[in-house]
Amino acid sequence: MINFDQLSTTTSTQFIDTQSSEPAPLADLTTDGPAPARFGLSLFWRTFFLLALLLLGSIMAWLQTLRSLEFEPRAIQTAQQLASQVNLSRAALIHADAIARTSLLKTMSDEEGVHIVPREPTDVFVPFGTDSTSREIAQALTTRLGAGTVIASSVNQKAGLWIGFVITGDDYWLLTDPERFNPAGGRTWIIWLVVAAVLSLTGAALIARLINRPLKLLSFAASRVQEGDFNASRLNENVHTGEIREVNIGFNRMAQRLAKVEQDRAVMLAGISHDLRTPLARLRLETELSVADLDARAHMAADIAQLDAIIGKFLDYARPEKDKLTPVVLADVVQSCTYSYKDQYDVQINLQLEDNLLVLADEVELGRILSNLLENARRYGKSPDTGIAHIHIAAISRDKWVLIKVRDHGIGVATEQLTNLTQPFYRGETARTAANGAGLGLAIVDKTVQRMGGAFSLTNASAGGLSANIRLPRVTSL
Repeated sequence: MINFDQLSTTTSTQFIDTQSSEPAPLADLTTDGPAPARFGLSLFWRTFFLLALLLLGSIMAWLQTLRSLEFEPRAIQTAQQLASQVNLSRAALIHADAIARTSLLKTMSDEEGVHIVPREPTDVFVPFGTDSTSREIAQALTTRLGAGTVIASSVNQKAGLWIGFVITGDDYWLLTDPERFNPAGGRTWIIWLVVAAVLSLTGAALIARLINRPLKLLSFAASRVQEGDFNASRLNENVHTGEIREVNIGFNRMAQRLAKVEQDRAVMLAGISHDLRTPLARLRLETELSVADLDARAHMAADIAQLDAIIGKFLDYARPEKDKLTPVVLADVVQSCTYSYKDQYDVQINLQLEDNLLVLADEVELGRILSNLLENARRYGKSPDTGIAHIHIAAISRDKWVLIKVRDHGIGVATEQLTNLTQPFYRGETARTAANGAGLGLAIVDKTVQRMGGAFSLTNASAGGLSANIRLPRVTSL
């Protein structure tokens, strides 16, 4: 549904505004269109994001706990293992003769993946310790092996875990696979963290959907009640959650009572229509037969016709059923509604309709809307100077809508009264309500336009007169 305040603002500039009866160019009928919708999250996404934030925060807290309780002790343990390996290798090489030393080096390289090579002064190395855990390992190794210990992650562009140590005055490198001493367990932690995050977010989505499902059903049922479809608004009264069950039971009872009230109102209106119009018809017939004075008879017949019209307007306003919408050629409906005004001396109508306009509407109801607006303009929109009602009807297409304007050139209405004119039984100042009526004409127009999925507003034209602005859904083709 279009916002009425927005419609009132935009339509005051989107339609033509002229003191003369000459049609204005269609370029003046353009509009800036509806304002962009405000960004907002549904209840499902709010619940999901809150649960996701909670779960991700919990994962991060667990990760920090593991770092404190697992990673740091493992770093110290890794340093001890590396230091023990270096010390054992150094002791074995010191106590082995030349032949045994060669065999020992080959065995360590083939079976343990540990390579010991001489350290040259020209060796280029990259210090080990790119993260906090690696730096802790390097510091612990230096403490255990001595100040001259060198730990590198690459020597002469060859990656690995390199530890420089001294054997009887000679410098050596011990190269081992760093993955054997990975303090974080390799990629295992990352995989588990990703799996935990995915499972947590999936669980959050399922929980959010489960929590919001009853509210979504309630929202749908409320929209059905708003549209008058009480049969499709019944909620399940056997759900396991006690609070939801109580809400569903209360809503169903409310919908039943509203349906009963609506049914009673329809029956009552049908009875009123029958009980009042039947004696009115008899009274009119008796008046025409029994009253000899032609002038008195005409006045009595006019009063009876006015009573019958007022009853009809009451019934139109209270009619609850929704209109059946079909594509309608707007020009045909306008021509049909304006045909009876062609020969009236006190009415001049100018049309400015865009070609081939189709609207989604009920053709009969759309005709009644335009007839109501034309009659309102004829009665209350006459020029103070000429006494003639100059009525201008314009229509253009705009995106998914068709904008229709019915404007008179009368004295207009006070600005503070504009929003009240569509209220039932409200009457404006005496100048525009000199004729007798039920005060339901514009209220019926407003309600009927809403039933057809459109919007209706009233504005004062800057050059004088009242503008009735209608917005209806557009149909591109039959």
